[in-house]
Amino acid sequence: MSAPNLRLGIASAVGVFVIWSSFLVISRLGMTSVLTAYDVTALRFIVAGVLVLPFAWQWWPRHLSPLALIVMSLCGPGVLYSIIMYSGLSNAPVAYAGVFANGSLPLFSALLMFAFRATRPTRNQLLGFPIILAGSVMLSIQGLRAGGEHVLSGMALFLLASAILSIYLFGVRHWRLTPRQALALVTVPNALIYLPVWALFLPSHLAQAQTLDIVIQAAFQGLGPGFLAVLLFATASIHLGSTATAGFAASVPAGAVILAMPVLGEYPSGLEWVGVVIVSLGLALSLTPSASRHPAAAKPEPKSG
Repeated sequence: MSAPNLRLGIASAVGVFVIWSSFLVISRLGMTSVLTAYDVTALRFIVAGVLVLPFAWQWWPRHLSPLALIVMSLCGPGVLYSIIMYSGLSNAPVAYAGVFANGSLPLFSALLMFAFRATRPTRNQLLGFPIILAGSVMLSIQGLRAGGEHVLSGMALFLLASAILSIYLFGVRHWRLTPRQALALVTVPNALIYLPVWALFLPSHLAQAQTLDIVIQAAFQGLGPGFLAVLLFATASIHLGSTATAGFAASVPAGAVILAMPVLGEYPSGLEWVGVVIVSLGLALSLTPSASRHPAAAKPEPKSG
C-alpha cells in the first residue's frame, strides 16, 4: 500500500470515529430540546434524501431479491434504527449509548456469523466479550441507582438498535453491497415512506423548536451519519482493511463521553468511567485478530465497488 493511500485510510477512519462519537452527543442534545425522536429522524432523512435521491437510479442494487431489499432497508441506519437510538438517548446519557450500542455490536455480529456461516468466535473475541459484559454491568449499576426505569429503558433500546444494525452490517458483506448501493438502499426507501407518515400522523414539535436546534440536527444528522459516515467507512476499509477500521470503534464510547462533558455537561462518576474504560478495552481485544488463527483459515473479503 502506498503512503498516500495509507494516509487516506487513516484519515477516513479518524473521520468515522469523529462522526460516530459526535452522533451520540448531537443526538442527545436534540433529545434535550423540544424536538421529538420523530422530528430528528425526519430532519436526518430530509437532508440525506436530497443528497442521495438524484443518484438513486444509478446506485440502486438491482442484484438483490425483494426480501433482501426489505431486510436491508429496515435494518440499516435508517428510520427504525434512528428512532430507537434517539428514543434511547432521551432516557439515558451518552455514556450508556456508547457502551451498550457500540459495545454490543461485535457480540451481535459474531452471533450472526455463527448462526448463518457456522464460523466460530476467535480466541480474542471469547476473551473480549466477557470483558465488555463486565464493563457494561459496572456502568449500569450507577445508572440504575440514579435513573431507575428511564436508564433501563434506554439501555434496552440501545441493545435493540445494536442488534438491528448488526443484521445490516452482516447483509452488506453477505450481499456484496458497494458504499453507494448501501446509501441508496437505506436512504431512499426510508425517506420516501417515512417523511409523509411523519408529516401527516406522527407527533411533532418542530414548530416550537428553536431555529438553531433545527439547523444543527438537520445539518449534522443528514450530512454526518446519514451520508459521510458510510462513504468514509468504505474508504477506510479499502485502504486499511476491515479489521483495522473496526478497531477505531473501540474508541467511540470513551470519545463520546469526553465530548459529552463540555457539550452536555454529563460527567460520569468514577464507577461509570471504569465501566467505559473496561468496555473500550474489551472492544479493542475483540476486534483484534487472534495470533493463533491460521492464515489459511481466513477467507478473502469481497471487494467494494
